[in-house]
Amino acid sequence: MDAVVKTLAERLKKPADAHAPARRPSQDEAEAAVRVLLAYAGDNPDREGLLDTPRRVAKAYRELFGGYGEDAGEILDRVFEEVEGYDDMVLVRDIPFFSHCEHHMVPFVGKAHVCYIPRDGRITGLSKIARCVSGYARRPQLQERLTSEIADAMVRELEPLGVLVVLEAEHTCM
Repeated sequence: MDAVVKTLAERLKKPADAHAPARRPSQDEAEAAVRVLLAYAGDNPDREGLLDTPRRVAKAYRELFGGYGEDAGEILDRVFEEVEGYDDMVLVRDIPFFSHCEHHMVPFVGKAHVCYIPRDGRITGLSKIARCVSGYARRPQLQERLTSEIADAMVRELEPLGVLVVLEAEHTCM
């Protein structure tokens, strides 16, 4: 198993641009990594109850971190034309979200409150704001960066007069 981990580590070395995504491992590589972690935790990955665990964990990671496959620009792109002239604040409160601390890979869970003042009738659907929150939350995150990413997407896509994003969360790593 050491050979698998060393080989995987070599193949996943950081790219020249630290912000560029690393090569996505194959399903087999992800499952091998889970097997190593189970053994590292002190269990036997070959025991009956854990035989399908690597496959299940890899599948769960695809779902938990599915935010990498979502584009906030596409989510917020659709604006309503029939609200021409509306210039009051738009507030969506208590948007539930879950994420994972990028330092410990353990969950943090909370609620987002997003408010913006539209410019030139550029109003998006309330569900689009919730999808934007979810898209950024479903990545390994820091709460501070998550807040900024949501606000930046709102500014970039809607060009509002102002945006406010507040996240309240409980972290299991604290």
